[in-house]
Amino acid sequence: MISLTKLNGNKFTLNAIYIEEIQSFPDTTITLTNGHKFFVKEPEAEVIKLVTAFYQTINLLGTDKKMEA
Repeated sequence: MISLTKLNGNKFTLNAIYIEEIQSFPDTTITLTNGHKFFVKEPEAEVIKLVTAFYQTINLLGTDKKMEA
């Protein structure tokens, strides 16, 4: 789960597993696999970092080869 901020300032938590697409229009738009869209204040690059960290936390992504050395 990742914590994000809607454009109105309300914080919410999103299950990142259901993210299909992230775009900047310039607002960051997150589209879920069910077609639902969220517009958030965080820049696209920050959302990607949050999603990647979440995936690593649940071991959905392997560990970085550089980190294993």
